[in-house]
Amino acid sequence: MKRTLVPTEGPKLRLLEAAETLFAQNGFEVVSVRDITQAAGSNVAAVNYHFGSRDALVALVMTRYLVPINEERLVRLEAAEARWASQAVPLEEVVDAFVRPLITRVEKSTLAQPLFLRLVGRIFASHSESWPNEIEAKASVLIDRFTRSLGKALPTLPEEDLVWRLHFVVGAIIHMLLHGQTTQRLEPRVGGAPEMAATMEQLLSFAVAGLRGGVMSPDAGVAVPSGDAGDGHRPPLQDADQVLEDGHRPPLQDAEEPLPAKKRPKKAALNSPQVMFEF
Repeated sequence: MKRTLVPTEGPKLRLLEAAETLFAQNGFEVVSVRDITQAAGSNVAAVNYHFGSRDALVALVMTRYLVPINEERLVRLEAAEARWASQAVPLEEVVDAFVRPLITRVEKSTLAQPLFLRLVGRIFASHSESWPNEIEAKASVLIDRFTRSLGKALPTLPEEDLVWRLHFVVGAIIHMLLHGQTTQRLEPRVGGAPEMAATMEQLLSFAVAGLRGGVMSPDAGVAVPSGDAGDGHRPPLQDADQVLEDGHRPPLQDAEEPLPAKKRPKKAALNSPQVMFEF
């Protein structure tokens, strides 16, 4: 597939950079051609002249940012799989390969970090139907590769559960990209403005815990809750004397009965949530 060419100088680049800033600040839906040309100091016909249409300009912005991120994700995953040869890549390394490119790409971007994060967040959050062909063609490959690698790292987790959990991880990434600064502004317990790498470490820990939580231990044959020591024991049960506000006690689980092991279905159901993936 022919790679989309990005301008390197001149009025076309000025229009592209003006569009990127406006899209990051306001979203793809509300920014008009006139907004872009005014910001770039061009006449209103410049977008159609240089890009063919507003949609083509949007597609170029999306391609310029999303394709390198997804390509680096695959490169990092392939490197991890090569290191571990025939063994399953540890969950932490799979998740790192998925998230880490956001750090490396923000460092290479000409956009200021807050604008880069918001722009990429808006691209991730956009409906896949609006993605350019260059992105769409690689999205299914990316989904399949990471799902299979995560499946090997979590062999007892049913495929449908795995798909849902990865979908929620993507949602957490989008929220962090779009609203990370809001959290820092409104939450006094988040000191200052942490570096991107520090924020990503928080996200990595959260994603790994969410993917692994309650997963069966292949050795013990029981669920290992997130944060558990891995010995197959469940966290302490609620106090038997604890009562709810209505005077009834919550039902207790059997402390000795292990959860049954689940086998991964050979094929996802037709209504699998995989269709909801948007990277």
